[in-house]
Amino acid sequence: MRIIKISMLALALGLMSFSAIAPVQSLVSETTVIEAASTIVWKAETIDVGQIPQGTPKAIVYEFKNTGKTAVVITDVKGSCGCTATDYTKEPILPGKSAKVTATYNAANKGGFTKTVTVTTSAETTPKVLTLKGTVI
Repeated sequence: MRIIKISMLALALGLMSFSAIAPVQSLVSETTVIEAASTIVWKAETIDVGQIPQGTPKAIVYEFKNTGKTAVVITDVKGSCGCTATDYTKEPILPGKSAKVTATYNAANKGGFTKTVTVTTSAETTPKVLTLKGTVI
């Protein structure tokens, strides 16, 4: 009988402890994640040059506009292979102004190709990967 009374008392205390805890309500009903919009808007991220003759380098120009409120600097541009030379605007690109990145593909080998150019700027934490493709005839 004594074990039953102790068990009932333990059960009652256990149930009371649950009812004594008020439910925790979040002070914030919704979590809003705001991502910073890119300040660089590319005219095209992929350019298909179609057919180009073998042995004739082909320059592909990627243009972008700085839509932010501060100047943007292109800090690095790299082609995916030695067959793609790059050039780019070296001066800071002021808000509202445009700039360009040029990739020159050396069309030495016949056939289809897809190459990339990786552009690093002061405006974005992740480099932008641009694509050029076509067929050397």
